[in-house]
Amino acid sequence: MKKFNVLIAFILVSFSTHVFAYGSSSSKKACAKPRLTQFTPAHLSTVTPQSTFSFLASSSANPDSIKVDAKGQSVEIDIKKIKNSYSVTGALPASLQGGYARINIAVTGTNNCKAKDGWLLKIEN
Repeated sequence: MKKFNVLIAFILVSFSTHVFAYGSSSSKKACAKPRLTQFTPAHLSTVTPQSTFSFLASSSANPDSIKVDAKGQSVEIDIKKIKNSYSVTGALPASLQGGYARINIAVTGTNNCKAKDGWLLKIEN
């Protein structure tokens, strides 16, 4: 009788470890967001009105999805493919003079993962 109980316990333990393996989080695919780097001019830099800015977007970014605004105003951008990334350049809108403006970036990756980033600049009068 004891051997039978040990056998049943062994079977149940074996079965339960296989069940837990199917529910592990490692089986879920993580969303790899596009990376945004090399913001120029640097965060909190003082710039003149209509200054140009640039940043890099990783190769996993969909270039058609890159949207940039400064203090809520849409910014026209130029995108160039360089090696394993995209170089994005633009200029601050002429209406932004004096004070601070945050440059906001929104991008969707080729795998449909979304990323947002940005930085703050001080604009001279």
